[in-house]
Amino acid sequence: MKIAVFGHKRIPSREGGVEIVAEELSVRMAQLGHRVTCYNRAGHHVGGARYDEQQRKNYKGVRLKTVWTLDQKGLAAVTSSISAAVCASLSRAEVVHIHAEGPAFMSWLPRLFGKRVIVTVHGLDWGREKWKHGFGAKYIMLGEKMAVRYAHEIIVLSKNVQEYFLQTYGRKTVWIPNGVTKPEPVGEDHLDSLGLKKEEYILFLGRLVPEKGIHYLIEAYKNIKTHKKLVIAGGSSDTDDYVRSLHRLAQDDERIVFTGFVQGQLLRQLYGNAYIYVLPSDLEGMPLSLLEAMSFGRCCLVSDIAECAEVVEEHGVLFRRGDVKDLAQKLQRLCDDHSLVRSYKDDACAYICRKYSWQDVTAQTLALYGQK
Repeated sequence: MKIAVFGHKRIPSREGGVEIVAEELSVRMAQLGHRVTCYNRAGHHVGGARYDEQQRKNYKGVRLKTVWTLDQKGLAAVTSSISAAVCASLSRAEVVHIHAEGPAFMSWLPRLFGKRVIVTVHGLDWGREKWKHGFGAKYIMLGEKMAVRYAHEIIVLSKNVQEYFLQTYGRKTVWIPNGVTKPEPVGEDHLDSLGLKKEEYILFLGRLVPEKGIHYLIEAYKNIKTHKKLVIAGGSSDTDDYVRSLHRLAQDDERIVFTGFVQGQLLRQLYGNAYIYVLPSDLEGMPLSLLEAMSFGRCCLVSDIAECAEVVEEHGVLFRRGDVKDLAQKLQRLCDDHSLVRSYKDDACAYICRKYSWQDVTAQTLALYGQK
């Protein structure tokens, strides 16, 4: 099949879950012989300016095209989605796969051109803090409605979101969760640059945005007794004010380490050597960082929102969403009880890699592409 993909920022990239999913699926589909074109956004990269000019034309068999983008806060996603939709509609693609609710606003255009349109809803994006006010939230909500009306199939990542679409619109969706790949063993030599040692730090890794609840984690951590450091790994996503507030919150505690955006071997070593991984989110789609942390055999402490609880089941520890006191108590218990942490680590990798496979996700997605 000829497949067009847009809605992500760019691939290859680890700017967010959308980008990881788009890359994992596109590469695997290309390896199976499909002709896949991904339409990348131009402009600023979460990882910093050094990545902004990297405009490849091919990545592991996937054709990459950079579309026109107005690189301004609040407009980059809209303009790149419009550009990508036009390009995909005028292309020879048979299937157009749109990732995320905002870009789905353009789902009507490839449908008009006779393409089979698939939309993946990675989460209810209108609930995210940076889109709650003004044009952004309205545009994303319109995108959701356009997906309901024009997409041949809607993929959701959690049963909670599946129920939302059924109750709100009477629209049936297809649940296809994210996948994960069992990682190779990692060393710890890259940790030296951050002053870290194996099993001697608590890790959060993800975009530094309010809905991830990082402020809860810092507040809770400052109220526990431990020599283990707290590592906050990730970059700003048009959330510079929030990132500054996190630094202010942490400024009187030398145990807290901000790494900025990470990828490659350092990212893998941060996962693979953490004592525990914490995801204190208020809002998620299906958290890929959580799947990845468990694939590295980490004990995970997560908020009790449905999207996190569905992933860990009984293989992780939950705390009440937004409850700093409960989070601090659970953190203290895990820091004090090494045998408890070890018990969660022992089966985390086998459980998560058995249940969530990129190979299965790719096969299920291709099956949707081929339905008429």
